[in-house]
Amino acid sequence: MKFKYDVIVVGAGHAGCEAAAASARLGADTLLITMDMNKVAQMSCNPAVGGIAKGQIVREIDALGGMMGVVTDRTAIQFRMLNRSKGPAMWSPRAQSDRNRFSALWRNILENMDNLQMWQDSVDSLLIGQDGSVGGVHTVQGAEFFAKSVVLTNGTFLDGLMHVGRVKMPGGRISEPASHGLTEQLRALGFTVGRMKTGTPVRIDGRSVKWELTEMQEGDNDFHRFSYLPEVRRELRQLPCHILYTNETTHAILREGLPDSPLYNGQIQSIGPRYCPSIETKIVTFADKTQHQLFLEPEGEDTQEYYLNGFSSSLPMKVQIDALETIPALADVQIYRPGYAIEYDYFDPTQLRHTLETRLVPGLYFAGQICGTTGYEEAAGQGLVAGANAALKAQGRSEFTLARDQAYIGVLIDDLVTKGVDEPYRMFTSRAEYRILLRQDDADMRLTPLAHSIGLADDSRFELVEEKRRLRDELIDYCRATTVTASEVDPLLERVGSSRLSQSVRLHDLVLRPQLNLQLLAEALPGLRSMIEQLPSDRREEIAEAAEILMKYKGYIDREQALADKLHRLEDVRIPASFDYMGISGLSTEARQKLDRIRPLTIGQASRIPGISPSDVNILLVLMRR
Repeated sequence: MKFKYDVIVVGAGHAGCEAAAASARLGADTLLITMDMNKVAQMSCNPAVGGIAKGQIVREIDALGGMMGVVTDRTAIQFRMLNRSKGPAMWSPRAQSDRNRFSALWRNILENMDNLQMWQDSVDSLLIGQDGSVGGVHTVQGAEFFAKSVVLTNGTFLDGLMHVGRVKMPGGRISEPASHGLTEQLRALGFTVGRMKTGTPVRIDGRSVKWELTEMQEGDNDFHRFSYLPEVRRELRQLPCHILYTNETTHAILREGLPDSPLYNGQIQSIGPRYCPSIETKIVTFADKTQHQLFLEPEGEDTQEYYLNGFSSSLPMKVQIDALETIPALADVQIYRPGYAIEYDYFDPTQLRHTLETRLVPGLYFAGQICGTTGYEEAAGQGLVAGANAALKAQGRSEFTLARDQAYIGVLIDDLVTKGVDEPYRMFTSRAEYRILLRQDDADMRLTPLAHSIGLADDSRFELVEEKRRLRDELIDYCRATTVTASEVDPLLERVGSSRLSQSVRLHDLVLRPQLNLQLLAEALPGLRSMIEQLPSDRREEIAEAAEILMKYKGYIDREQALADKLHRLEDVRIPASFDYMGISGLSTEARQKLDRIRPLTIGQASRIPGISPSDVNILLVLMRR
């Protein structure tokens, strides 16, 4: 039995699984500790992965060699590409997953991964060395494990407290105990601690639903998926979701229950997620709305359990049931369990470095909801970065970080450590100033070479990306070099409502027309059709789409890249770690206080701290040049 490791990861949620896998891939001897090995990568809330900006994060995780995209594709029971009516910078993949198979596949991957061991237990304290750095963990079973780096991914378990109406239950998730001890120790070490709240909806027995009174929502059935690996495919039967709506009678019952709502009677003091409000918050905030859209989402391929998306609640169980019965499709509803809210501890993320290592305790890393975020995808992205850096530190290697123009994960982490949080942080495309560069279609081009250079991505994945890059560029070059005559394409142009040609043009120029795409043009042009058919059959559509996006949006991409390169100059001006901000009289009092607390690494990071003005940045630039 081993008790000494390079890296210990505490918690096997989405952050912990990616952290442990990343550490092990880098060759670090890794231990993953979890309370229940049957709840690995548990989907605590909705049985879905991805969505607006979240889907981009999952594709980035896959491009970096992570496993969330692979597991999601193999356990998906519905896939959709959201925002297809908008430009490709806004396209966001989302999948419904079979909850039980998702967890089982993750456990299978971890149990069979080289350099990785698992231990079922609960950690109640850290082992801190005489030099103040982390040295390992102590568990409630009395075991001590030692490591050079420790990653905490405790989710909602730190002093977790659940609420259903006025009923309060200690726990980190329904029917699972909370974790105690770590918060108290970290607070004593000087960490700033806060409380946050999240919630989950009622679970419904599908046999009690009047499906004919709902609107069916089918998924997509095309080549899109999360993983860039061609051998990864959707393996399960694809199922629909169903749309239904609340009504004024529903809202009246919910309003009557507000005096017993923990959110409105003072029972819950912590802040919940703004962009995933409970149903009681919706009827208060949007009092003029006569209905709210809900989604019945299947929990698996062979279960009757359904998740009611849009009806998150901590109201008393009877109020929840009475309100549901006013919705025609749910008039005879039977539920498996009511919705509930949960409060938990988190730590101000400005106490972290961009590697997600804590400033106060060297070798200690945080990832996931412990940092004040919400969402499986945000947690997994942090977990990968924290796990990789924990392994690199244990091995004495250089750290790994992602910039804001490299990845949504980079935007997420920079926002956390630079700006902090005052509510659960959720990623949106609007948070990224370079979202045209951070599209879901090219995360492999952006990130796999970087991941390969440090050992996160293997040789076969890197070779796939380089082959894709070569084939994509050859297709673009063909379109630029090929001349098309009016006789070849005028019938197609008339059919799609585009203007006829007055003279021969480059094929590339036709691709730029909004009514046209490579698929349509290939129908009229045998040479293009042959060029596309020569692409690998398992990646043909993916490569063609990547080429088409680059051609259509090249001007926008180049302009945004030039802006990113210009602003990089501020990122290159580093600030000494010991710089005395409080002694700079030219800075505003607010600037001195915030700079001294956050200790930015570069002028660029300093410029993004709320309350730091352009004049403050100019003063810092002058001082750094000196």
